Amino acid sequence: MLTRFAPSPTGYLHLGHAYAAARAFEFGHCLLRIEDIDHTRSRPRFRDAIFRDLRWLGFDWPEPVRVQSGHLADYAGVVAALGARDLTYDDYTTRRGEADMSRPPAIKLSVDRCIDVLGAASLSFSDRGRDIPVDLRALPDPTLERRDIGTSYHVAVTHDDALQGITDIVRGTDLFSETGVHRLIQALMGWPEPRYHHHPLVMETAERKMSKRTGSQTIRSLRDSGMSATEVLDLAEARAEG
Repeated sequence: MLTRFAPSPTGYLHLGHAYAAARAFEFGHCLLRIEDIDHTRSRPRFRDAIFRDLRWLGFDWPEPVRVQSGHLADYAGVVAALGARDLTYDDYTTRRGEADMSRPPAIKLSVDRCIDVLGAASLSFSDRGRDIPVDLRALPDPTLERRDIGTSYHVAVTHDDALQGITDIVRGTDLFSETGVHRLIQALMGWPEPRYHHHPLVMETAERKMSKRTGSQTIRSLRDSGMSATEVLDLAEARAEG
């Protein structure tokens, strides 16, 4: 079994990341991947802090670490391959719902065309041993290339999981809804189907998960306050929902 822990260097790791890392690294052989395709928010200091925080928590991983920003051509190749099969289209719509032709478009995947190519309107994935059906007709057309960063999480993560031979994906329940899109891309590209293990989240409040954007309690602040790595991991375990 091979899994991965794949944080984004867009802020300092918080208590939720400590819990997620523990679930991934205890699962089996675990790689570290840096998912830094969002150049608008990723910073080198946050990447350095990821290494420092994880090592302080007691985790180790094989080298070299895959850093996604160094492999953008790989992800462009995936989009080009799907486009050559007439499965994509250009989308000039802004977040406000207006058409803006002054910038390069986003590239989206046409789910309807994918259904025709696959000859099926449903897929499935395994989550903690349960078979979860995916109704492709219920999926919105996913973005393969964002206008601002030139690729998307969906493309980068599925490509790298296939490339690195990931057999089991251990991640939070907040990404459960994305799994149908990932299974679709895997099926279209002929990539292996990994097993999924979605774990509970560490919550900021009863309604809101922890987030780097909202300044959730960071691992480094807990370390600076005098807590040990064991105490931080125990706190994360105690705070996890479910």
